Amino acid sequence: MNWSLIFFFNSILLGVGLAMDAFSVSVANGLMEPEMRERKRRIIAGTFGFFQFFMPMAGWVCVHAIAERFEAFQKAVPWIALILLLFIGGKMLIEGLRSHKAEEVETVRLSGPALLVQGIATSIDALSVGFAISAYDWMQAAVCALIIGVVTYFISKFGLRLGKKAGEKLTGKAGILGGCILIFIGIEIFVRGVL
Repeated sequence: MNWSLIFFFNSILLGVGLAMDAFSVSVANGLMEPEMRERKRRIIAGTFGFFQFFMPMAGWVCVHAIAERFEAFQKAVPWIALILLLFIGGKMLIEGLRSHKAEEVETVRLSGPALLVQGIATSIDALSVGFAISAYDWMQAAVCALIIGVVTYFISKFGLRLGKKAGEKLTGKAGILGGCILIFIGIEIFVRGVL
């Protein structure tokens, strides 16, 4: 494989495709916390970008080191994403319903552990990209994964801003909508992975 424009174009397209789950979760996070500071938005987008960089590299290493064991794990990927996102989305939905019934407008803040779970859940399917880029040498795989991570960072930042704007208008119902979005993403990843 050579360093052509096609290589960079394909890497950007991979990044856009893989970033869609992170984008949707970012919108949900922006809905939940419309007054989120810029620093926190950078941390959230950076977390999603990091995991979207890390997972394809982990997949590439698995293909080159332990491919036969990794294939068995691939079947569990949709289940893991489903469980993680159902848990987080369900928790957000319940908190949103409680605050909605109490008629109090309460902002749900994203905790560090919840952000890590979101990062893993939205990027776990990117492990399979390691198979797609297994023909690349180490440097090309790293550059491709880095491009995927950077694209995810910017798409996630956009999702957070979009969620913030919608969250300001949907005050009180944002938790319910955000939880539903996460549950839907978990089901979508599961269905896509199983079929």
